[in-house]
Amino acid sequence: MATRIGRKNIVIIGGGAGGAITARTLSKSLDTSKFNLILIDPRPNFILLPATVRLVVSKPEGIEDQVLIPLKDIFIKGRGTFIQAKVDTIEKSEKGRGGNVVLSNNERVAFDALVLSPGSTWPNNFGFPDDPKQLRQYWADSRASIKAANSIVLVGGGAVGLGVLSTELAGEIADTWPEKSITIVQGNKNVLNEDYPQKFRNALESALAARQIKLVTNDYLDDLQIDRGYVKTRNGKRIQADLVLTTRGPKPNTDFIAHSLGDDVLAPNGSLNVEPTLQLPNHPEIFAVGDVVNWPEQKQLLKAQAHGAIVAANVIAYLKGKSLKEYKGSPEVIVVMLGKTGGVGYMGFLWGFVLGDWFVRMMKSKSLMLGPLKGPYV
Repeated sequence: MATRIGRKNIVIIGGGAGGAITARTLSKSLDTSKFNLILIDPRPNFILLPATVRLVVSKPEGIEDQVLIPLKDIFIKGRGTFIQAKVDTIEKSEKGRGGNVVLSNNERVAFDALVLSPGSTWPNNFGFPDDPKQLRQYWADSRASIKAANSIVLVGGGAVGLGVLSTELAGEIADTWPEKSITIVQGNKNVLNEDYPQKFRNALESALAARQIKLVTNDYLDDLQIDRGYVKTRNGKRIQADLVLTTRGPKPNTDFIAHSLGDDVLAPNGSLNVEPTLQLPNHPEIFAVGDVVNWPEQKQLLKAQAHGAIVAANVIAYLKGKSLKEYKGSPEVIVVMLGKTGGVGYMGFLWGFVLGDWFVRMMKSKSLMLGPLKGPYV
């Protein structure tokens, strides 16, 4: 581990999209005579989650290796240290500045500035294992179960961290096995949520229908158990199924933070309250990035990267006693692929406009955007 003598420790908890980009951005010009940079995560790799929607359905050659980025290599010119470990608690210094991060093995890592990027926990089929071998087996098992099923029901249709998980997953299955029966059950009247314009939601529903994907809206599937080849919704609708995939949204991984710092750091939805500088109120040495940030925007990789750019600058400014930048947010942009041949996109610029199969195919569906997604991290 990096020594602390004569230098200040910058510690990042979580190597997901936000934490990894914060670490890499800081390492670009870090003065290692003044600062140590430490990244902590229980996984050895950063997973490019948007591309995994295809991996759980099919196995394009070489994709598994491309979506895993070793966190030990995230630092430019080695200006940082990666610790593969789980964080149990955060101890604030009695003096009110800095403190320690306590790992699951009881080791303590001191910090002068702390960046929280613990991501989310996924109560669904995308709750991936930490171990790389187990992760690859998980993907293989998922592919096998989908291949063996004839009637598949996906539960949940809102916008979540993997784009629109249920619609993209349904599109991948329909593209690979068009003969399978696919049904999405969701509580809203339309797919996604009301942060997106109705014209885009309508276009996406039309694209799903064109691929023979059925929607059951304003309804819920409380019991995921299959009974004699069917599941039954809250409203009493029976749907044929031999496989149920849960695509409900994730939960912010913030329980250990609330336990350490107090419940007042959390918003009602479990995310972290932040100032425009992305600092926690009353904890100026602690910053947050990624899915855990309570901000009026969708949870997306590009948003997490934008957080990381601001926080990387603000951490150094804070430690040097300089003024900090404020996060302004950005227009909503979403590209929903429905298999390899297309999908629907929305750009929230100007008046906002919807884009169809050709655009989505060229931008995302064919390549999974692996180049642009990986670029900032390698």
